[in-house]
Amino acid sequence: MTQALEALVRRRSHSKLIDPAPSHDELSQLVAAMTSVADHSGLRPWRLIELRGEARTVLGEALAKASDARDAEKLIKKAHRAPLVIAIVASPRDSSKVPQWEQEAVASGVAHFLTLMLDEAGWGVIWRTGSHTRSRAVHRAHQLEKHEYLLGWLYVGSVPGRKDQEKPRKPLDLQKHLSAL
Repeated sequence: MTQALEALVRRRSHSKLIDPAPSHDELSQLVAAMTSVADHSGLRPWRLIELRGEARTVLGEALAKASDARDAEKLIKKAHRAPLVIAIVASPRDSSKVPQWEQEAVASGVAHFLTLMLDEAGWGVIWRTGSHTRSRAVHRAHQLEKHEYLLGWLYVGSVPGRKDQEKPRKPLDLQKHLSAL
């Protein structure tokens, strides 16, 4: 098995994350590797936003504003589930050759590659979304441009306890997911 295949098979999402998280410099090194993501016309129709410290409170308050008041405190706490939250932003470019759905696929590819790279670097990570991901309040809190939208957030940090505990996965039904013409 190749190293890349082993890394993919080993990767797990971790919902419980604690300090520390990768530094800005460590994250920058991983993000710089995203030049290898398949990207028709090299548009780079994505960007990432780091949320640390009180910036996570801003996210939580925006989630609460987008929701009804009953679960506001819960939503604010959700934004603090990890020491680092990375917003995945689709930032489509004008292109007569590359449709918006394909540009969104590139942004999703960046998120998946970054998740794998963070995991390989020893960090715990989980990709989170939710019903308020594309709300006006959340859009404003991230200071997104009019044409941009969120795909979700990567929650990143250290895994308490043992990271290598395997959780069984349901095998793929290859008959259903792989075919040939």
